[in-house]
Amino acid sequence: MSIVLVLLGFAIMLVLMFLSMPVAVSIVAVGALGGYLMFGMPLVDMMGGVIWSSLNSPAILAIPLFMLLGELLLRGGIADRMYDALAVWLGRTPGGLLHTNIATCTLFSATSGSSVATAATVGTIALPALQQYKYPMRPALGSLAAGGTLGILIPPSINLLVYGSLANASVGQLFAAGLIPGLLLAFCFSLYIFFAHRDAGSEAAGLVDMPLREKLALSKYLVPPLIIFGVVMGSIYGGLATPTESAAIGVVIALVFVAFSGRMSVEPLVTCSLLAARTTGMVVIVLMCALLLNVTISMTGAAQAVTHWVASFGLDRLSLLLVLLVFYIVLGTFMDAMSMLVLTVPIAVPMVVAVGVDPIWFGIFIVLMCEIALITPPLGMNLFVVQGVRRDGGSFSDVMWGAVPYVFVMIAFTLLVMVFPGIVMWLPDLMAGRGCRPPPPKGGGGPPAPPSSTPTPTRRSPRRSGAPRWRPRRGARRSTSPTRRAAPSRSNRRATAPKPCRMSSR
Repeated sequence: MSIVLVLLGFAIMLVLMFLSMPVAVSIVAVGALGGYLMFGMPLVDMMGGVIWSSLNSPAILAIPLFMLLGELLLRGGIADRMYDALAVWLGRTPGGLLHTNIATCTLFSATSGSSVATAATVGTIALPALQQYKYPMRPALGSLAAGGTLGILIPPSINLLVYGSLANASVGQLFAAGLIPGLLLAFCFSLYIFFAHRDAGSEAAGLVDMPLREKLALSKYLVPPLIIFGVVMGSIYGGLATPTESAAIGVVIALVFVAFSGRMSVEPLVTCSLLAARTTGMVVIVLMCALLLNVTISMTGAAQAVTHWVASFGLDRLSLLLVLLVFYIVLGTFMDAMSMLVLTVPIAVPMVVAVGVDPIWFGIFIVLMCEIALITPPLGMNLFVVQGVRRDGGSFSDVMWGAVPYVFVMIAFTLLVMVFPGIVMWLPDLMAGRGCRPPPPKGGGGPPAPPSSTPTPTRRSPRRSGAPRWRPRRGARRSTSPTRRAAPSRSNRRATAPKPCRMSSR
């Protein structure tokens, strides 16, 4: 397939979105029409079965469960109490309640899975206190918008679930890969606040001037989200439950905490269910259309065409990722995060895998790009969410200029992850047991030497000084390549193969 046709199809989707067509309609128009023009009705007829088999997956069921979990934490009053508990401990640090914004977003992200939900929830809770204690609005709004982006990186994450479905990657491994980068990014946000806005909130000293006993009493409100996160993620990382099963367990635990808080009734439960169903429907429709586009891309060979085209430039791994970094930053200025994810993953994943990039690592990279898109002016979704929860009627430019420094912090963090990929892959490798295998022998050929210091001579001729410790079978062809490794016998393979660690992630 010509690369020109691939670029033409991508351009048509962008034009349709610029004309205010829904994302799903734009994807269907290009995917279905392109498949029909290339292969006729047989391809269109098979799309339904392929899409149904992809959606009929337990991983997809985790999306509405995590949505419901976030709504229960919000409607059950757990989120606002959590903010109060963090405020009394972080209010005295340089930056004051700005650190509380980041910490609350981090903790809420560990249970909600949604960036928009995190920004809206924490913004609704935090803005009255920020305005009461006369915090500067631009840094306050920027910290809420940036902190909300952690909702799609810190597991559980809806975007990682969607990426896993599109790229056929392990959701458990993706959740493990997102934990450490998410926490480190939150720390980078707080580090920026510490140096850039250390004088903010000088009038909020009275908020934290209370006895230690009262602070400890308020800390009990941090227990519910910590327990939910520990049970949900611990069951996944420990191999005890799948992401779907852990999401169901998290919902049950959240219902128990809501019942103990005294806010359990029929009306809030119905409201939470309806809101979760509405958001889930939007995500699943976009995902279904993306899967339809995947069918067309697979059958037409568009991914292979793009891969060969990129390979013709001779780019190495780092150069290709730098190009994609610039591409996604530009794309994020006029496209929302979910649309950017579902449109580019089918093409980008085969392209980066061809240069040796792990698809699990690339999942975190593209989610970081989605995070940048969420706060990149002028169309960042979190900017509009934070502006929507304001009640003072301030200008939208306050949110935009407040979020710009965090964009540069996230770009710098992405470059750090590109240079040190172990930040992402350490925990998934540990879960999969890859970190437990010994490194391959240096120097290449043959099985390892026997443990005895005195080698045993062969039957036909005694071993002479300087002779190799292992020789191929008589009559076997000798490789002329110095890097080619001889295959050991079946008995040698049984004796020398390292046993993998029995750790699983479902």
